[in-house]
Amino acid sequence: MRISIITPSLNQGKFIEETIRSVMNQNHDDVEHIVMDGESTDNTVSILERYSHLKWVREKDSGQSNAINKGFRSATGEILGWLNSDDYYEKNIFADIVRYFQSRPDCMMLYGDISFVNSKGELITKITGDTINHARLIQCPDVVRQPSFFWRRTLMDQVGMLDETLHLVMDFDFFLRISKHHHFHYLPKNFSYYRLYDQNKSVSLGRRQVLEMYMVYRKNKISFTPAIALFLVKKLMRTFAPMNGLIDFLRKQRRHNAPS
Repeated sequence: MRISIITPSLNQGKFIEETIRSVMNQNHDDVEHIVMDGESTDNTVSILERYSHLKWVREKDSGQSNAINKGFRSATGEILGWLNSDDYYEKNIFADIVRYFQSRPDCMMLYGDISFVNSKGELITKITGDTINHARLIQCPDVVRQPSFFWRRTLMDQVGMLDETLHLVMDFDFFLRISKHHHFHYLPKNFSYYRLYDQNKSVSLGRRQVLEMYMVYRKNKISFTPAIALFLVKKLMRTFAPMNGLIDFLRKQRRHNAPS
């Protein structure tokens, strides 16, 4: 089974080589890595040119969701995933992922654990456990572990592509749509490393993220309960101290997911 990984990129020359190498450092041979570069002005292109196996396109896009969708449309793999250009995969995890899909024909979506690291790759915290489903996504969109999700290509024929009007929570909307129809399978292994730093979009654009979450609730016709309102208010308050607030939230999530 071929795995196709889509990486959107814009001026991430500082990190993108580690991203590329993490896709290379796998124990599965049939891997397609597509990089959609939005006309970076840093050293990104010179890095991409070093890796002949890459499929990469340098062109303007209307945002990250548009870039990712273009990558998905050109992908040829049976299993899809997307990895942002500042994140990276666990070494030698693809073979486990492929074996799971091969052994479970009913599995349309698979996810694993995720480790949060700083700009230097030093561990901040780790989120583990089989805790993601439709109800949980509605209750807390932040449980999404985007780089640790893989799914069958045929799934996108059913639920569609990413919503290109969203620039920060397109993963929440996409996984929410999938969870209406399919159970998320879980493999208890670390799949990926998500980098948290001040320039990260989820940190620097936190207030817009809250607005987009509200838009996703409305779009999916989800009842706006007091619990949802409280979640959004708390998330909004954390934007006034983004890094400290986000790290504190993730550590609480780790405790919540810990076995009793």
